[in-house]
Amino acid sequence: MLKIEHLRSFYGSIEALSDINIEVGGESIVCIIGANGAGKTTLLNSISGMVTRQGSITWNGEELINASPREIAKRGIAHVPEGRHIYPGLTVYQNLEVGTIPWHGFFGRKPYDEEAEAVYNLFSRLRERKNQLGWSLSGGEQQMLAIGRALMARPKLLLLDEPSMGLAPLIIDELFKKIIEINKEQKLPILLIEQNARLALDVSDYCYVLEHGKIAFHGPAKELRSDPRVVEAYLGRLAKAR
Repeated sequence: MLKIEHLRSFYGSIEALSDINIEVGGESIVCIIGANGAGKTTLLNSISGMVTRQGSITWNGEELINASPREIAKRGIAHVPEGRHIYPGLTVYQNLEVGTIPWHGFFGRKPYDEEAEAVYNLFSRLRERKNQLGWSLSGGEQQMLAIGRALMARPKLLLLDEPSMGLAPLIIDELFKKIIEINKEQKLPILLIEQNARLALDVSDYCYVLEHGKIAFHGPAKELRSDPRVVEAYLGRLAKAR
């Protein structure tokens, strides 16, 4: 279980998150929704050790608040960042190899065919393009590659930051079916940051609403879908009409 208690995160002297308390356990999908600038990406970066933070972040009882990003990755927490961060000059296969660096050092030291085969079985397009350079992929294919790269390390917790960003609706539907499949078949808990609140609530078990760097409220996703505060702020007129 990931347990965050009284987390505060900073950019220099500026406090971006204040007194954050979150749990991600079992085989659940937990989402974080909120307006732009609410601190959603900062939260994932805090878990991954990429910003200055105080408080407590424990993973299966082990304190991570002072751990480095590589130490956190080695403990089984994989982070798929906003914007995908594909290496354009590397092939699809080489990009997948990068996901194993926390475990094995620099890529190229051993074949990772077993791990790659599992990714190809999940995302068949990557198999077809395994020798293509990262820059040549579509946005949807790059997002699949970013998720596949994270899965190469066989993580125990997956952090997803805005996976739908910039993608066409049909690609988003396909991608989120795969995210649900990853969660159910691999029994992999997922912490999801998603600007599309309706989509996030549809696929998640539990939800936290982040406002101005603080948790405003939280609850089971099914309940929050009809919560007037969520409907008014994040789901809009269509939801109210329903």
